Amino acid sequence: MYAIVDIETTGGYAANNAITEVAIVLHDGKRAYKRYETLVNPGMAIPPYVQSLTGITDQMVADAPYFGEIAPLLYEWLQDAVFIAHNVNFDYSFLKHQFKTCGLELLSKKLCTVRLSRKVFPGAPGYSLGKICNYLDIPMSNRHRAGGDADATALLFERILQGGGQAVMETMLKGRSQEQYLPANLPTGQLDQLPMSPGVYYFYDGKGKVIYVGKAKNLRKRVSSHFANNKAGKQKQEFLRNIHTIGHQVCGTELMAFLLECIEIRRLWPLYNRSLKRFEQTYGLYVFEDRSGYSRLVIEKRKKQLQPVYSFSLLAEGHRLLWKLIREWKLCPKLCFLQTDDGPCEGVKEGHCKGACHHQETAGEYNERVFSAIHALTSSLPTFSVFDQGRHEQERSAILIEKGRFYGMGYFPSGGAIPSETDELKTYLTPYPENDYMRGLILQHVEKWPYKRTDLRSING
Repeated sequence: MYAIVDIETTGGYAANNAITEVAIVLHDGKRAYKRYETLVNPGMAIPPYVQSLTGITDQMVADAPYFGEIAPLLYEWLQDAVFIAHNVNFDYSFLKHQFKTCGLELLSKKLCTVRLSRKVFPGAPGYSLGKICNYLDIPMSNRHRAGGDADATALLFERILQGGGQAVMETMLKGRSQEQYLPANLPTGQLDQLPMSPGVYYFYDGKGKVIYVGKAKNLRKRVSSHFANNKAGKQKQEFLRNIHTIGHQVCGTELMAFLLECIEIRRLWPLYNRSLKRFEQTYGLYVFEDRSGYSRLVIEKRKKQLQPVYSFSLLAEGHRLLWKLIREWKLCPKLCFLQTDDGPCEGVKEGHCKGACHHQETAGEYNERVFSAIHALTSSLPTFSVFDQGRHEQERSAILIEKGRFYGMGYFPSGGAIPSETDELKTYLTPYPENDYMRGLILQHVEKWPYKRTDLRSING
């Protein structure tokens, strides 16, 4: 038994909206034999734009039953039937959510007439209900009302069966079939073509714009997991409706997928990515010379036009490092802007400032220690590569950290010698912008698997 369903609602997602009209056509696979249609009081105002689209006004639903009043009847019709709708996940998510508020759980198998139409009628000019019905000369009346759209969907369902859709339906209804969970606009073949390899995947909207970027240890498995549930919230429902195409890049390792995800999110700024968008090195350690000729270290917010000596995510992290340099190299906390009051210099009191703040030490003597501190800091930053497997047997992957900064990553032939100098390795790598988060991922990785780290010589020191 098939239950062909259409609903009208106050908005586009179930969690904060409600049903204003519902229609069900029961079908045995040969003919429609039973029909139910009713307005529903949503318990909230219907937005003006929805009223203009559907023609359903607040006055029309004022005396209509609330969903809880009709829930037992609807549940009786739906619980043992295959749930069919045009863009089925929309209608199903609303009814499942509404039933849940009444203490009922809807667990029906689903079929989407959008997806069925794509398979049975390839090459149609469009697959919205209006376009596919017009293409197949299916009469439509009372458009954007539950009864009219349910009747049109029932006729479309019959045409699908007449066009050889029974075998397609049986495949979709198999226990492990993902068809009933996929977004209506996403061709099934795109999911099947994804490799079971590490990489980065891209979801595109109908205009070809990237709306989401994700990483994966197994691309096919991870992308499939996005469609394994049909939550009622606004973000999930809009997200699924907007997915039209999937793209991907295979990476040699999961770590490379993590890094590439971060790079691509910052490059593309996709609509549905939240994390990693705003991550950036907020503070930098800078050096400048004041009017008296003293070189001064200062921690400030990152400046696009200036290259810092070092960068930090947190101000406290920068202060800890600068105090360490002050004590080790006998610098002045006042000249480093860590002591900003007018009182006596704490460095002089503690014995590590030689009085540069009162010009008791020449600028030349003080500056020599400042640049020695900077050199010691930059020299202590590691240069190494993470060598690992490539995307296939004929190559290996490499990630380069140069003087504490992520330089880039890429692949080199597996048959030759492993590059031992940075300049040699760079010929195989693509440089990328970096941040503390990416560096942290690499450092955590080599701490966990130290045998993957190879220290490199740098010709430039």
